[in-house]
Amino acid sequence: MEIKFKTYKMSKLLITLLILFAFKGFSNPNEILPPPPDVGFVPENPVDEIPFEDLLELVQQQTFKYFWDFAEPNSGLARERSIDLETVTMGGSGFGIAAFPVAVERGWISREDAINRMNTILTFLENAETYHGAFSHWYNSSGTTIPFSDLDDGGDIVETALLFQGLLIARQYFSEDTPEEISIRDRITDLWHDVEWDWYTQGENVMTWHWSPNHGFDINLKVSGWNESLIVYVLAASSPTHPIDKQVYDEGWARNGNMRNTGTFYDILLPLGENFGGPLFYSQYSFIGLDPRNLEDQYANYLTQNTAHSLINYEHCVSNPNNFEGYSENSWGITASVNYDGYSAHSPTNDLGVITPTAALSSFPYTPAESKKALEYFYYSLNDELWGEYGFYDAYSIHFNWFADSYLAIDQGPIITMIENYRTGQLWDLFMKDQEVLDGLSLLGFSY
Repeated sequence: MEIKFKTYKMSKLLITLLILFAFKGFSNPNEILPPPPDVGFVPENPVDEIPFEDLLELVQQQTFKYFWDFAEPNSGLARERSIDLETVTMGGSGFGIAAFPVAVERGWISREDAINRMNTILTFLENAETYHGAFSHWYNSSGTTIPFSDLDDGGDIVETALLFQGLLIARQYFSEDTPEEISIRDRITDLWHDVEWDWYTQGENVMTWHWSPNHGFDINLKVSGWNESLIVYVLAASSPTHPIDKQVYDEGWARNGNMRNTGTFYDILLPLGENFGGPLFYSQYSFIGLDPRNLEDQYANYLTQNTAHSLINYEHCVSNPNNFEGYSENSWGITASVNYDGYSAHSPTNDLGVITPTAALSSFPYTPAESKKALEYFYYSLNDELWGEYGFYDAYSIHFNWFADSYLAIDQGPIITMIENYRTGQLWDLFMKDQEVLDGLSLLGFSY
């Protein structure tokens, strides 16, 4: 798709004045002219409006370049940040792999190119350091773990789950009866079978986030709901080789029902999680492939949960209790991202005046009207500051006169994939065709 170049235009206000002068003439310079119509915000370098579907695809395609053109060359995987060329990230790479079917079906890349890139990726993953089959959060280009922190130098079961969500989508998509695609499916299956999900329970009824050969389970962070990690329990229950049982889900993830909320925020009932819902990535990361539209268990209906969470976030930005300049029905979306002082998991209860485009854009399946307003504002009104080589930069704050100039894989990936799920449901359809995933959901008591 050709990206339209910015054009320099005369403001509507000036045009209005010229027209009025043309009709009234210059014979009475003291005559008071009627006020011009309110033309709203006119950006310094406005861009031409395009049909909404074209804008959606433009944003998806431009963002996909982060995972294709900017991928780390030896691994074929996503770099953690655009300002760090050395660090490969597993969760963000899972989102990028999930976007390959979108790119092929929309004609951005060929199927052959996608197959070649998958072979590069699988070769890297087959030779990378793993920890009872699980992958680290970060690697260098040779497949050696880069520690995420002093104790976090081994397996990360959440990053592993986000990676495999993408790989299982790819396993479904590359379904042709050719040697190349059979090989991709078989290699993904081998990696999938190697993950010892049950090891990460420590023999208890809960999953543990990290394990290290140097530090064991010393971090001892439990994967408990409600947050972005539902996919961990779904894949652990789906594993044909190292599964967990329903009791681990009920006691560990659902905390025997204590992950329920049922409070009302901005007049919206929230079924699960912390007050006001937390960062918006909670309703996005696990649902790149996991289809919430008919998903329900004893704890919640997940379309209801994710929609409520997204609308609470939107209403928080509209009501703007902290009086941050730049918040509105068009400028909304609070989630984890970089900010003017580093990085934070922004949320309504940790509101630092920072809007992150992925928050609203990855909510398209839940809040299509509200997300549309945000997309058009980001692109047409903030284009000069917010739009770059790989789509929208990570975050901005009008209040603090700050715009990011970098990208994060974990934020860019859901923009492509969740917009696609809104448009066609493609990735939901692929992931929910996996019989092992369906068996895992049934084991955990889900209807779908």
